[in-house]
Amino acid sequence: MLVVQQPSSVAASMPLLHAFSYGGAVAFLPMSTLFCSSSGAKCSASSSTIALGLRRRGEKAPFVKSSVIACAAYMEKVDEHVEVEVAKGYNMTQFCDKMIEYFMHEKPQTKEWGKLLVFREEWKKYRESFFDRCKARADSEKDPSMKKKVDEEVENNTDLLKEIQDHPLDLNAIVARRRKDFSGDFFRFLNTLAETYDGLEDRDGMVRLAARSLSAVRVYDCAMENLDTLEAAQSKFDDILSCSSLEAASDKINKLAKAKELDSSLILLINRAWAAAKDSTTMRNEVKDIMYHIYKVTRKALKSMAPPEIKLLKYLLNMADPEERFTALATAFSPGDGHDVKDANALYTTPKELHKWIKMMLDAYQLNKQETDLVEARQMSDPMVIQRLFVLKETIEQEYMKQNNVLDEKDEEFKTEPESVD
Repeated sequence: MLVVQQPSSVAASMPLLHAFSYGGAVAFLPMSTLFCSSSGAKCSASSSTIALGLRRRGEKAPFVKSSVIACAAYMEKVDEHVEVEVAKGYNMTQFCDKMIEYFMHEKPQTKEWGKLLVFREEWKKYRESFFDRCKARADSEKDPSMKKKVDEEVENNTDLLKEIQDHPLDLNAIVARRRKDFSGDFFRFLNTLAETYDGLEDRDGMVRLAARSLSAVRVYDCAMENLDTLEAAQSKFDDILSCSSLEAASDKINKLAKAKELDSSLILLINRAWAAAKDSTTMRNEVKDIMYHIYKVTRKALKSMAPPEIKLLKYLLNMADPEERFTALATAFSPGDGHDVKDANALYTTPKELHKWIKMMLDAYQLNKQETDLVEARQMSDPMVIQRLFVLKETIEQEYMKQNNVLDEKDEEFKTEPESVD
């Protein structure tokens, strides 16, 4: 059964027309495909098609009145106005049909659909017409809303990515507030975006963002799993909140940091408290200011807890020029053991100590690749950073540790090669 809708612009002046059978022959009367809900019907709106149907019948007196043919010509003009060419050789309906066939047959998996929807500006031009066309062809489909669902997922992922990019320093607070949005689909979305970038720097930035997001999610999940630690952290957090002034609260946080008691569970509570205060519409501004101050002081205290080797590695890995990186490495080793520090603001360490931290990071990278249940998350480990770590490790071994006979047997056995980077 065909369900037909007339165009609203001509509904008052034109009769309802569609394909019908007369005397064993089918005459196609004007009805735009855009308004036909049958998935199989292909309706034409040209008077020449009507004339062809009449000639095949051999009728002397046409059973179609001239007024209807005149209406057909008018309808053709309406269709020409509506069905403009949106792509080379395709009007909107044909273009949407092409997309539907592509999704149904060439890319039937819903996770593949998101790759095309990543290009938001292009998709926005066609989405309304596409969904209208899907509804027109959806009579026999089991789940006609699936495509709409995928679009909403992409919209949500785009929104989350924008929030992270706009507030990179608040990543932990974002995870605490929107943990459920950091799903496998979100990391697949980031992976798809990274693959679309031509520049290595853009891909590098997206991969770094994904790696930081995954790390923040893991810290959050680990803290939530350990209830005993969470209770102890809650007690510390209550002590901070009960301080008589912001200065006293800051001193309390700094003391915890020096004592290495500023653990992930306490950081989680502080992040969640700031996230809740930030989005609250009922909380007073004075309370929001207090929570932001505690959050900011905690973040600063965390930086002071990081070993100098980690700070040095971040500094070295952010250098794009290899020669500049190796010069900085030599400078970092120049004071050595027992030497005076040349620059109070510079970072210095020994080859053995820096080598130890590089090995720890590479071991964690290998473990992450093996154990994570998200394939896309494994792919998000930054290949450029990993390659630079391997190069730094080999340089330290060859140029510094072997000369001083520091390299042990375990180090010799560590032969894993980095993945190549174009």
